[in-house]
Formats: sequence, C-alpha cells, structure tokens
Amino acid sequence: MDRRRFLQLSAATGAAGAGVALAPGLVGAVTAALDDPPFRHGVAAGDPVPNGFVIWTRVTPSPAATPGSGVGGPVVVAWEVATDAAFADVVRSGSLTTDAGRDHTVHVDVGGLEPATAHHYRFAALGRHSPVGRALTAPAAGSDPTSVRFGVASCSNYTGGFFSAYAHLADRDDLDFVLHLGDYLYEYGNSRDRYGSPSLVGVRDHDPDHEIVSLADYRRRHAQYKADPDLRRLHARHAFVTTWDDHEVVNDTWAAGAGNHQADEGDFATRRARAHQAYFEWVPVRRPDPSSPERIHRRLAFGRLADLHLLDLRQYRDVQPASPTDAATIDDPGRTILGDDQERWLLEGLATAGPRWRVIGNPVMITPVTFGAAPGGGALPPEAVAAVAELTGVNPVAGAPYNVDQWDGYRADQKGLLGFIDQEGIDDVVFLTGDIHSSWACDLPLRPGDYPVLSPSVAVELVGTSITSDNLDEIAMEAGATPEAATAAAIAVEQGLRASNRHVQMVELRSHGYSVCDITAERLQMDWHYLADRAMPRSPASFAQAWQVLAGTNRVVPAAGQLGARPGGGAPPTTTVPGTGPATTVPATTVSSTAPPTTTAPVANPAVTAEPAGAGSGGGSTGSGPLARTGDDASVRGRVAAGLAGAATGLAAVAAMAAERRRLPADEELPEREGR
Repeated sequence: MDRRRFLQLSAATGAAGAGVALAPGLVGAVTAALDDPPFRHGVAAGDPVPNGFVIWTRVTPSPAATPGSGVGGPVVVAWEVATDAAFADVVRSGSLTTDAGRDHTVHVDVGGLEPATAHHYRFAALGRHSPVGRALTAPAAGSDPTSVRFGVASCSNYTGGFFSAYAHLADRDDLDFVLHLGDYLYEYGNSRDRYGSPSLVGVRDHDPDHEIVSLADYRRRHAQYKADPDLRRLHARHAFVTTWDDHEVVNDTWAAGAGNHQADEGDFATRRARAHQAYFEWVPVRRPDPSSPERIHRRLAFGRLADLHLLDLRQYRDVQPASPTDAATIDDPGRTILGDDQERWLLEGLATAGPRWRVIGNPVMITPVTFGAAPGGGALPPEAVAAVAELTGVNPVAGAPYNVDQWDGYRADQKGLLGFIDQEGIDDVVFLTGDIHSSWACDLPLRPGDYPVLSPSVAVELVGTSITSDNLDEIAMEAGATPEAATAAAIAVEQGLRASNRHVQMVELRSHGYSVCDITAERLQMDWHYLADRAMPRSPASFAQAWQVLAGTNRVVPAAGQLGARPGGGAPPTTTVPGTGPATTVPATTVSSTAPPTTTAPVANPAVTAEPAGAGSGGGSTGSGPLARTGDDASVRGRVAAGLAGAATGLAAVAAMAAERRRLPADEELPEREGR
C-alpha cells in the first residue's frame, strides 16, 4: 500500500467508521467524534523478533465509546510500517476492523521486516492519523550482535506517583526495547485500599474509583494507564516486552484464588479471565500458543548473544504458605510455582545450546533470603518490623524466609531449577526480576549457608526497583514513623539482610526508578537510576550504581561505572542530578562497560549500606502481599499498626538473627519432583 492509498483509506475509514460507530442520522455526533481525537491512548509495539513486532492502538469512535463501555460499532483501521519517520519508504501496510468486542483495540503482528532495524509505524481511522511509533526488530538468528541494551521496569502504581521513570527511559535513544517484569497496573481503588503518596490524593486517583473486578473495570484501568503522558510517550518510543505478576489480576494471585479476592467478588476464575482478556487487549504482547489463549510464558532470541525466557509465576502456582515458619509447606516437593508444563518448557530452553547468555524474565525473586537482624545483633526497630510485614505479607521471624510469596515459598522448584543449572553445567544464567520495590544484586548458590567455599554461585539475580510502588521506608511512614525513623528502619533491614545472607551483594530498599541492562559477549551489566521524588512530575533522576556479571563466572561484581555510548551509535542522555534548587545536568560517565572489576573474588558484604545519590521519597505498591488490602474498615495505617502488634513476639527472635542461618547439609540431594 503506497502513501497515497494509505491517505485515501484513511479518509474512507473516517467515513465508514463514523457511519457504523454512531447512531444513524446524528450529524452533530459525527462532528463531535471527529473533533475528539480517536487515538487518545497512543500507540505501542511489543515482542520484537528478527522479522517484525506487534503494533497496537485503541480507537475511540465516539465520545460515548469509552473503554469498557461496550458502545460503538465496527471501525476500519489502516496501518503502515516504514523505515523512516516521514513514511516515504513504507515496507508493510494493511487494514483491519475492530469493534466493542475487543474494546476497539487493534493488534497487528507485523512480519516481513529487516532484522536489527529501526522502523516507524502509525494507524489511521475516522479521518485521523495516530501518533507515530518507533520499534526495532531483533537481530537475525545466527547473527552475533555486538550488544543488546534494554530498559528494565516493574511495579508502576498510578496512585503511588508520577511515571517520571518512564519519561527518563523515553529520553534514551540507546535502547532496543523495555522489559516490564510485572505489576504494569494495580487493581486497588481510592478509598480504604488506596496507597501511595498522600500528597497525590485527588491528583493521581484510580479510574474506576473502586477495586477493579468486572471486565469493564479492567479495561478502564488499562485505558487510564495508557493515557498517562509519560507511559504513552515511552510506548511510542520503544517496544515493550512484558510479563505479568499479580496486580494485573489481584494481589497475591495463585492458581485457584488470591489474597485480595473475596467471596462477594464472584468466581475467581471468571475474574482472572476478565483481567487476562483486558491485558491481551490493551498490551502489545504476542500470544505464544493460540491453543492456550491465557498462556504468556514465551521466549525471545537476540542472535547468538542471548535468549530471554519470560515466566508466568501466578496462574500455575500452588497457594502461598501461610507463614514463613511453615517448613512442611515450604519444603513440600509436590508444590510448584512454575507448573509442570512451564517447568519442562523452561528447562528445555535453558539446556538448548546456542546463546551466550540465558536471561530469565522473572516476576518474583528466586534468591534464597532469610530475615536478618539489626547491626550488632540487636532487635530491629519496630518501624522496620511493621514495614517488612506490610511489604511481604508476613511478620519477620528469625531464620525464616524473607518472603514466601517468592520462590522461597516453593523450595522444590527453587532448588530444582538451580540444581538443574548446576548439574547441566549451564553458565551465564541471569534472572532479571521485579516485584519487591527494591534493588538487589545476588549470587545464587545451591546452599546459601555454605556460600562461597562449599557452595559456589551457579547463576545470578539482578532486581530492579519500582517505578512508583511503595518502598520499605514509605510503608513505615504509612504506619506513623517519622521520615528519619523510616529511613533508619529501612537501612537496618538492609544491613540485617546482607549480614545474614552472604550471597546478597547489594540491597537497597528506599528508592524508585528504572534500570538499564546491557549484554555483550564479555559481560552483562545493569545500571540503577533513582528518582529524586516519585510525587514530583518529571522528577529528576540520577545514576546510582552498576553491577556486572563477567562471562563464565556466574557471580555479580561491581562495574567500573555506568554504561556509556553503544558501539555503532546510541548514547545515554545526560544524567540529571537532583538538588535543592533547579536540576542541573552533567555528562553521563563513559567508563568502558567491559572493564574488569578491581577484584574477581566474591564481593565483600559489609554491614553498612551507604545511601546512594538520588535516593528519595519514591513511592510504591505493597508489592507481594499487603496485610489485608480488602477494603475493610481499617485504614492502611491501622492495618500496619495491627501487624506491628502481631509482630511483638517475633522481635526477641529477630535479635538473634545474625547468628542464625538456614544451612542445608552439604550432601543434601535435590527434592524428588513427584506428587503434583
């Protein structure tokens, strides 16, 4: 389809679309529809492969045809993809019809494109053109790309703050795509279940006002997020690769229920199906198996440099353990977080020869973590205990897992996967993770208690912090702690976690922002960038820290500096440095990203954590497992206070945490995988 034909079809779809979308004879309504931008939710692309990607938009055929309304008839939508922003060189084009049955969303799986090439795309309907989007195809199969670089994001709660981190990612011209690891949106309303910065009440409110349950609710919530100007601009700038966690449906989701699903909210399977339908309508994701319409785990390849395995850790898992002390449930070999089919798919993919790096898009942490004490072995501040209980859903108990909603609550799968990696001799496996609203760099030994001498690391995990969802210090402030006490509580938890988990090389629980991951044949590096204030529109951000994995080492070590310009073009923007006055900028550091660290030995794990530049008030969600965000009569602060009271008996045990460590015998065998 040439450009003239596209413009002709644009005009035709304008007439046809207006005719079918509105009641006959309403000339004034037709005029209003054309005056109201039909592409108000922008454009997006996703799942790049060597010969194409998915492109997406939503058409609003009339003022009444709002998302979730079910109003509006069929609309013909034209699309085209070009190698230039002016669309002088159109390489693919076509048209299709959308309607209220798919909430007037449009998905096109574009093929026939050149690999490793930037393309531009747009739509036309109702006599209007959409904004122009841009996406890169993946490197060709069998090729050896110099690098793959992408943004990493998770946990973007609309009521928690402005999406400034998305804006900073959109400013970069050195990314191949953005990897979003879950909690793309949140289900909560604006009343007793609301959380986030108190200053944003009335400024960043959820739509609809209540917790989302119906299909119309989920569609409206997706539409609200897509209309956010920072997210809309990022979608137009870079393709997304996504998987989901729990809040895309409801908090603490598992195969047959969820912690935040109540009996009066109807059948859980029906609710989840509605949420998944809206997700697949509104997110530019390629369904990997038409015969399994709710499957999202899939694999993308980037030449011979890296494979990206995207996991679904919600709809196949058994129910979470009720307590971190429930060892019988946690260690039960019949329980799963992956599900049998997904586990077989993952193990087969990891064992396949070819890629240098095997990267796993992992919605919840796999690193074994037990709860630690304050420095010197003293009891943690009450604010810290309450905040941990709110963030993880359970009270901290000496020697027990930090969070049993993570892989730590499913030790058979956790040990089975890490044991497989070790037994098969698979090097350069890196888990990239979201969910926990914090930053982590961890080695992954089979037996953490024997690390590093008797149980070396077999893989690595890097965890990016939240876009806006509550950090530990903010949760403590919700419970009534002063900012100073909240910061001290978070630092105490950081120190305790590192003191009792020698394989955790870095943990920071106080900042919001985004990460950038860069992969070369020699190393994989991730940079963390932190916002000054999540409640500030277009908040400044600053580079905070960088960690890398040298090929063949299976260990994470500090990088020499933040990522610089990519070979062949594409540079990071200047780094914004927050201050008390107007923000200033300085050139980004351009230290060689492949420079070796000062030591290749396992990094020392000091007890004191320095507060990085840019660590600020951030924001957030309750991630995995708020205490009881179910709309009961208690406020958020009241619920956390109740959690604090319930934790009183655990404080004495926490005091001895530094001396405690759950050690696995050196000769312990992997659990049998039976009884599922």
